[in-house]
Amino acid sequence: MQQTCSVYRTIDFISKKWTLLILLELYKTQGTKRYSELKHSLLDITPKILSSRLRELEHEGLITKTIITDGFPIKCDYTLTESGKDFIRIIKDIKKWSLHWKQKNKKCMQQDCKHCEL
Repeated sequence: MQQTCSVYRTIDFISKKWTLLILLELYKTQGTKRYSELKHSLLDITPKILSSRLRELEHEGLITKTIITDGFPIKCDYTLTESGKDFIRIIKDIKKWSLHWKQKNKKCMQQDCKHCEL
């Protein structure tokens, strides 16, 4: 029965390591970044995991992938969808809860995650 539960299915993909951080990185830059920029921003992520998470987020409709073929090498832009932008609100709510109940991180006191030093 858990597999048909909407909460279970949502938590199943958003709880994977790096997923929320990828969404936050896209949010910080007005919703669009190239693969190489994401890789550079998320220092410890492996290329295989980054590619896998990006595919999953695209499959779930939180991001879109745009392939740019007007030069070499071919580049890909990843952009938050409306669903992805709406999900940022949930991440902000998690942050508010964490700051209130769990964390006293001075670097993370900004309410807007665009300005947060993760």
